[in-house]
Amino acid sequence: MGLVSRGAAEAGLGAASAVDRPGPPDAVPNPTPTPPAEGADPGSSRPSMVLKAFFPTCCASADSGLLVGRWVPEQSSAVVLAVVHFPFIPIQVKELLAQVQQASQVGVTVLGTWCHRRQEPEESLGHFLEGLGAIFSHKPWFQLCRERGSKSWSCKATHWQGPASPAASGEDQVMLIFYDQRKVLLSQLHPPTALPNRQAGDTTASAGGLAAVFDTVARSEALFQSDRFDEGPVRLSHWQSEGMEASILVELAKWAAGPVCLFLACLLSLISAASACRVFKLWPLSFIWSKLSTCEQLRHRLEQLTLIFSTQKAESPAQLMRKANMLVSVLLDVALGLMLLSWLHRKDLIGQLADALIPVADHVAEELQHLLQWLMGAPAGLKMNRALDQVLGRFFLYHIHLWISYIHLMSPFIERILWHVGLSACLGLTVALSILSDIIALLTFHIYCFYVYGARLYCLKIHGLSSLWRLFRGKKWNVLRQRVDSCSYDLDQLFIGTLLFTILVFLLPTTALYYLVFTLLRLLVVAVQGLIHLLVDLINSLPLYSLGLRLCRPYRLAAGVKFRVLEHETGRPLRLLMQINPLPYSRVVHTYRLPTCGCHPKHSWGSLCRKLFFGELIYPWRQRGNKQD
Repeated sequence: MGLVSRGAAEAGLGAASAVDRPGPPDAVPNPTPTPPAEGADPGSSRPSMVLKAFFPTCCASADSGLLVGRWVPEQSSAVVLAVVHFPFIPIQVKELLAQVQQASQVGVTVLGTWCHRRQEPEESLGHFLEGLGAIFSHKPWFQLCRERGSKSWSCKATHWQGPASPAASGEDQVMLIFYDQRKVLLSQLHPPTALPNRQAGDTTASAGGLAAVFDTVARSEALFQSDRFDEGPVRLSHWQSEGMEASILVELAKWAAGPVCLFLACLLSLISAASACRVFKLWPLSFIWSKLSTCEQLRHRLEQLTLIFSTQKAESPAQLMRKANMLVSVLLDVALGLMLLSWLHRKDLIGQLADALIPVADHVAEELQHLLQWLMGAPAGLKMNRALDQVLGRFFLYHIHLWISYIHLMSPFIERILWHVGLSACLGLTVALSILSDIIALLTFHIYCFYVYGARLYCLKIHGLSSLWRLFRGKKWNVLRQRVDSCSYDLDQLFIGTLLFTILVFLLPTTALYYLVFTLLRLLVVAVQGLIHLLVDLINSLPLYSLGLRLCRPYRLAAGVKFRVLEHETGRPLRLLMQINPLPYSRVVHTYRLPTCGCHPKHSWGSLCRKLFFGELIYPWRQRGNKQD
């Protein structure tokens, strides 16, 4: 077994392409049209071409009959969908094909004859199969035959011009390509621009030509509804000829899905209408709702559930895949939340956490007090401005005292609050993690206040120094034109500017040290919240259903195809086996990744360092859009 090179892959898709394989040149069939011989009448012969016939592997053992499928003239390809067996009435076959064509909007027709010689060949059967070309007129007319007791095949395509001009009839070379009809029907071909580099030895065909084959099989599902147990006048062979698999549970689920989705859609619409009430849009509530991660996560889950239980049918396979990914994500989220809730209540971890919260808060406050006392002295041997140092240190110590008083005031209600937070895990692990992030933000609110105070004071001094530095150079900032212009200052302005510049320069180290310490503490808290948000976004955006399909049924997500040579002998048609290349896992995640809730403030490393250097605030809350507080 060998793999066809790139030329062979394109031959399965292009109009008249070559099949290239290592070997002598005379072993390769000539794909180009053959010109007529010298002296021959150009109208009495036609050039020979290489045609492609896609044949389903499930029909390889079928009885003799008619080949039913679609002819794709752009690709010079014939896609065989089924085999019609004897006995049949031609008018009934035409009526069946007309019904299938009306239901699927695919030009299904009789492409030729299929002969499976299980017994000794009969002359009457051969003449009968050849005579069917006059009843079902199609150009070209394919004649496929499988020899008795061997693996050899014969295939030819004839262009009949009628009995008046038999010399004008001709035969074309046929390339026989086998494909798994069930896998092609269930697979979804992805665009070639989303594919990785081709691996050595694999031949990935162009998705532009494969689209006709995949689309034909997918849209001809109406032809596969009948099986050999039906009492219809026409008997077919295809991938569902042995009957359709069914389950009572599946049928009951399909029957109950409509009313359940309708009820849940109405319930979710009521919840959405209640959340959109004007009361919740007033300033305090709207401000809180836009900052809490829990509200963002609940809003995101509500939008997902509304889309999942919508009564509207999915318009495309991509939309259906998106709904399935959302459903699996919600189910996994709720399952993980229930597991967390069971683990917390089984070991009484909520009570232990409530008992340990007050000692931990006291320990954190004590460490912060030691840190402030260290800053109020001579930190690392640095000589600070004592007056400003004492003012800032006492100011921050007072805030720590207020925070400890607040924690002790809430201590009787902490266990009850944590109990309700644990119950929120029933809504999903992401909701519990979002509540945990909000609790961390509330418990470290004093550190956030320290950071804001230090950043504002440091930013004020930086802007003051930059403005006074422009004063020394005879420049000023033009607010209207947003640029630096030249300006002349008098002596009094230069004297006052010099005094202010000197004061700010000597006070800057003290302010910068406090700003540096509290910025590091704030970044530590933001890093913990960022890890929680990353875990929430991972659960929200990971396409679990698509990854499960890629793991269990890789053919469902097709990145392309490759061909394997089954037979390549002189005098016989080239037989290939088409195999589906699955989409890589990285491309599955990139293609079907779900949108996440909210919008985080996105900063590059350069932008982050600039903000930290100039004292601009890095907000710890979730941002919506480009809005900043």
